Amino acid sequence: METTIEVKSLCKSYGDLKAVENINISICSGEVFGLLGANGAGKSTAIECILGTKKQDAGTISILGMNPQKDRKKLFERVGVQFQETNYQDKIKVAELCEVTASLYKTSLNYESLLLQFGLSDKLKSLVSELSGGQKQRLFIVLALIPNPDVVFLDELTTGLDARARREVWKSLSGLKEKGITILLTSHFMDEVEALCDNIMILKKGKNVFCGTVQEAIAASPYETFEDAYLWYTDEEEENESI
Repeated sequence: METTIEVKSLCKSYGDLKAVENINISICSGEVFGLLGANGAGKSTAIECILGTKKQDAGTISILGMNPQKDRKKLFERVGVQFQETNYQDKIKVAELCEVTASLYKTSLNYESLLLQFGLSDKLKSLVSELSGGQKQRLFIVLALIPNPDVVFLDELTTGLDARARREVWKSLSGLKEKGITILLTSHFMDEVEALCDNIMILKKGKNVFCGTVQEAIAASPYETFEDAYLWYTDEEEENESI
């Protein structure tokens, strides 16, 4: 399969702190890849370097055969990004936000069709601030899809959602995968990772401590469940007990 994202020997430091150290990632077209790790493990820095919003100290990065630093404008047209901490003005309506987003791109999908697909067609005139948690998260996916991207980056998309809303988002992401869209996501929910990800990488203090499938992660650990295996790889369990 065609490689969509290729990261080789990525390094990034802040002074004496090595945020990301010698990371290698290869993601194929239509793959859902999970970048995992505790807070401060280096996930955000790695993603920012991959997107080109931060300059790496060393290593090479390619998205769709392009350099995210040198080809930022071209790449912008083909990549959808939605981060958890995105903030929008309180008084903007769903339709207005979609129109503003579409105006940023040379070509864009019909946002009304996307809202219909994600069960939000009746919210066109609603204020974004009035949406429920699940509705907001589905709207965030719509916004990331407006440019008709080949690659989508999603950060902690189901944080704060109830079980039903989370599964609605999972279903939406599975539909994107079937269309051949490559997805790189972060998540702290291991059941979500098991349900969605083809491959994962677990970071600990900026270093790759595991890369492969969920089943391979379990098999290489002393545990039988992925959540226990993840805690073992990251030492979160041990650290939490010592606090």
